[in-house]
Amino acid sequence: MSPKTFYITTPIYYPSGSLHIGHTYTTVAADTITRFKKLKGYDAYLLTGTDEHGQKIEKAAAEAGMTPQAYVDDIVTGIKTLWDTMNINYDQFIRTTDPEHEKTIQRIFKKLHDQGDIYKSNYEGWYCTPCESFWTEGQIVDGNCPDCGRPVEKASEEAYFFKMSKYADRLLKHIEDHPEFIQPESRKNEMINNFIRPGLQDLCVSRTSFTWGVPVDFDPGHVVYVWIDALPNYISALGYLNDKPDLMDRYWPADVHLVGKDIIRFHTIYWPIILMALELPLPKKVYGHGWILLKGGKMSKSVGNVVDPVVLVNKYGVDALRYHVLREMNYGSDGVYNEDLLVSHINSDLANDLGNLLSRTLAMTVKYFDGVIPKDRETGEFDEDIIALAEKTSGIVSDYMDKLDFSRALEEIWKLISRSNKYIDETQPWVLGKDPSKKSRLAQVMYILTESLRIVTVLISSAMPETSKKIAEQLKCSVDYLTWDSIQAFGGYPEGIKVERGEALFPRIEIEKKEMKTETKKEVEVKEKHEVLPEGLITIDDFAKVELRVAEVVACEVHPDADRLLVLQLMVGQEKRQVVSGIAKYYKPEELVGKTVILVANLKPVNLRGLESNGMILAATKGKKLSLVTVDGIASGGKVS
Repeated sequence: MSPKTFYITTPIYYPSGSLHIGHTYTTVAADTITRFKKLKGYDAYLLTGTDEHGQKIEKAAAEAGMTPQAYVDDIVTGIKTLWDTMNINYDQFIRTTDPEHEKTIQRIFKKLHDQGDIYKSNYEGWYCTPCESFWTEGQIVDGNCPDCGRPVEKASEEAYFFKMSKYADRLLKHIEDHPEFIQPESRKNEMINNFIRPGLQDLCVSRTSFTWGVPVDFDPGHVVYVWIDALPNYISALGYLNDKPDLMDRYWPADVHLVGKDIIRFHTIYWPIILMALELPLPKKVYGHGWILLKGGKMSKSVGNVVDPVVLVNKYGVDALRYHVLREMNYGSDGVYNEDLLVSHINSDLANDLGNLLSRTLAMTVKYFDGVIPKDRETGEFDEDIIALAEKTSGIVSDYMDKLDFSRALEEIWKLISRSNKYIDETQPWVLGKDPSKKSRLAQVMYILTESLRIVTVLISSAMPETSKKIAEQLKCSVDYLTWDSIQAFGGYPEGIKVERGEALFPRIEIEKKEMKTETKKEVEVKEKHEVLPEGLITIDDFAKVELRVAEVVACEVHPDADRLLVLQLMVGQEKRQVVSGIAKYYKPEELVGKTVILVANLKPVNLRGLESNGMILAATKGKKLSLVTVDGIASGGKVS
């Protein structure tokens, strides 16, 4: 029996320079759902590529002293390198300059002309070169393009037009009969009310004022204009009307066209009507996602506020960036890019939650069982709850993935990660490890944690493939135990496997805090005099650099590799911190849980015997006595000043 197929496309990107993080989101999202479908056994196919013709390219190439082909070749190399950097596993990269694509376009153009859907006329009106869009007098705003806000220019030339209006009623009926066709719902309403119901104008589909395009082979001097040229890439890639292998029966109609909301009009109006005229099925779904915004609006190369994903990858890693863009973009809405938020995701979700879960689980398995969990295991309190959550998570994640709601899918995975960390606090393996009679109970605790990690490893593999691979290597899980079917029931982690601790998945990122301070006249005078302080004294400015916060101890255990160290899990407001402290001589772990302590919160993280410590708790000492500094009546996160 042949597997189910799944065909997804991204827009073909315009090679006008480096791509920004917004383009990265689209392609990472498409790659993630493709990997997920393959995980579930689908014959999934991802298409991406570049739209390389047009007046903008011809003009830019001339200014660079290059031929248009050489100009786009250079940029496309950079785009492919970016997708390799972002670990995009596309099945085909199409270029509109590919000979097979050009053959498809010429044959489509002639077919539509011969059947009377394309006719020759003259165009007179306003034209926006950056957007490659024609506008009527009533559509322009103060002499500017209504889409990009840049000046338009008067244009007059002979051109061919496509009879859009002929198919308007048929398109409207299709949208009404197939409510899932345009997603999310808000985009569908916009297309119907703002474009289709007011009446569709016929579409200009050829130009004579430039030559960089697919020639109209039956009328020299005309080149096919952007939408008839660009949009059919989704079927020319499958061999439609060209010499490539014919994959139309296998993959068409597309399951999803994943596009930004700014180009959804072309994919839900122009493209379906072209397909109707060609008597081909329409794609099953066109999903118009929001933009990743910066403070002040949309990213724009002309404005100079583009965020380069390569810079972020070099700084934080591929999977950290993939996780961030997928988690931050809520279903159909705009997301906001903020580097502080990216760092927060790394420190909180990736380092504290996932990284700590793996590190603690493996460290305790190695310490108590030399890395191999015994078969003799005893169930106990808290087991049933976490097992039930682990077994149902895959189904919930699958539902959200099918809706392209990646943020909610990741949120559900992190619920299991958080529940696993809580399970450690509930069962206190460090206490069980001190009692030989509790060995079988401890074995069960470690098995449940390891099995939960195996399930998490499979669930994150589509969004974070390299991280999934690293976890699997430390768990010593072969591919046979990382399948979708293997996580539908709890208990698939194999017996007798010896785990190994590896490097931290996500080292914590140090946050540099820069506070604006208004200096008093006296402080300015002191600086101007270059006052030299007596040895041992500091200024108020020196003291102000130390950030003291109230923190609650929510869990504590002895360091698996150092009996004199305690590993404390602290809540600092909404942030979870791990601190390793040499106070095991003075306190038992259970004595510290629930205490409210003072944390030096802005210390550079250090690694103490294999575990990361993010801060230092304050204590008073005298002779051989030590006492932690504690506070009462102040909620965790409060600032000490």
